[in-house]
Amino acid sequence: MEQTNLSPAELTTKVWQDPVYFLAFGFGSGLMPVAPGTWGTLAAIPVFLLLAVFSPMVYLVITLLFFIVGIRICSIVTNELGAQDYSGIVWDEIVGYLLTMAYAPVSFTWIITGFVLFRIFDILKPQPIRYVDTKVKDGLGIMLDDVLAAIPAWIIMQLLIRGFA
Repeated sequence: MEQTNLSPAELTTKVWQDPVYFLAFGFGSGLMPVAPGTWGTLAAIPVFLLLAVFSPMVYLVITLLFFIVGIRICSIVTNELGAQDYSGIVWDEIVGYLLTMAYAPVSFTWIITGFVLFRIFDILKPQPIRYVDTKVKDGLGIMLDDVLAAIPAWIIMQLLIRGFA
């Protein structure tokens, strides 16, 4: 387990009591002991379903607001934990998944396809994603590498949608 300024029990309590930690930890999904990023992306699916009812412009504006808020909340939590890009901070996965799913049809097939594509690029971090991940720090760095991972995932999603939907 990664070292933080909080014990595991204190961190769990903080996530369930502090709205900033609750968001940063993806509604608690980041507390999962194995693959918190994957769990955070799963937590993004209901958020996608809630936002999918809006027009594409409203969806993108809300996602942009989530990104901006994410920079701040990830900075706050990172600084308080004393651990750069702590794996339990998964708000970035939520925003990355939402970007991947922009303009995607709402169906089980596309939800799973977007999930898999985003996780591939988020885990593998091909260049320049890896460079940004190692060089850009704090909340912006946490958020930016997932936004960059969402771009190729989104492009592939759109090509697949145009080919198969």
